[in-house]
Amino acid sequence: MRTDWMHLATIAWPLLAALTLGIIVHWYLRRLARAARRRASEQMRARIAQVVALPAAVAFPLLFLSLALNATPLDPELLGQLRHWIGIGAMLCVTWLLARSVGAVEARILRDHPIDVEDNLAARRIQTQTRVISRVVQAGIVLVGVSLALMTFPQVRQVGTGLLASAGIIGLIAGVAAQPVFGNLIAGLQIALAQPIRLDDVVIVEGEWGRIEEITSTYVIVRVWDERRLVVPLQWFISNPFQNWTRTSAQLLGTAFLWLDHRAPIAAIREELQRICEADPRWDGRVCVTQVTETDKHTIEVRLLVSARNSGELFDLRCAVREGMLAFINAHLPEALPRMRNEVTDGDARDATKHAAAPVQHADTRSPGAETLSSGDLDADVPPRPAQ
Repeated sequence: MRTDWMHLATIAWPLLAALTLGIIVHWYLRRLARAARRRASEQMRARIAQVVALPAAVAFPLLFLSLALNATPLDPELLGQLRHWIGIGAMLCVTWLLARSVGAVEARILRDHPIDVEDNLAARRIQTQTRVISRVVQAGIVLVGVSLALMTFPQVRQVGTGLLASAGIIGLIAGVAAQPVFGNLIAGLQIALAQPIRLDDVVIVEGEWGRIEEITSTYVIVRVWDERRLVVPLQWFISNPFQNWTRTSAQLLGTAFLWLDHRAPIAAIREELQRICEADPRWDGRVCVTQVTETDKHTIEVRLLVSARNSGELFDLRCAVREGMLAFINAHLPEALPRMRNEVTDGDARDATKHAAAPVQHADTRSPGAETLSSGDLDADVPPRPAQ
């Protein structure tokens, strides 16, 4: 009996010491991670500690447990299984650390290139590339880490050997099944490199006006003007046409149309448009043009062309131009408003009465094609009068 207790003590004390030390180190590293998170925006060391602390809080207890197992007289088969699981845990900790490191680099780049500035074209380009490439790299790290962990099991290796024997059929099936996944992955790389869209770009997608709010590894979130969210697969932006209003610059031109009478003084309207634009801070000073673009028998079409720094300010400026111009015309140029004309004189009224009283003759209404018809033919379709 004494020998059994000594054997158990020989096994227990290294494991208990490793467990105690692991809990202490885990608690300390978790506390360090919380403190580093509060200082991450100020200190580089805090950011590094924030990345490393959590994976290390799991890896160090596993390391202590592995060292303790070497000092215990356990059964070799059980000892091998425990070491196997500890090795898998350590491999996943390394995978976690690498993924967090990529995320930390991404956060640093995003912090150094903010998009909440007026001229944010370069920052949006860098942020888009960083986000998409970071997601792809992190997904690749996780995929490789999990695959290596699974390949440590003999059963999985046997399955892999069996799959390799039928690689043709399996590859075809897997290729068809994974086509959307790989399509979005390739589309993400294309968007990161060619950048048809960037974060905060103003786009028209499926007839909806919105801004690119988020770009993930599989889809894009478009924030619509009325605060709805449009979820669009990455592949859609590669295979479908769409409008990007901020591709090279956020500056835009916009129009406001007026339909006025032919007597409207265009020079006065042009001067008023210039005054409205100069008084509005949303006008960027580039374009302020008044043009007569169309005429018909009732009205003329006047186009007011203005410019602004971005699409949001342009929309508000166009509304202000319409409102200001209508107020000016109503107050100072009422004759410029469209109207319908119908002029009737007394002589015209007498002529109309005279013509209406005159009987209609067949000769007055005969078409050229009826010149060969006789008078009997003309009356052939007239029904007979009823008997009196």
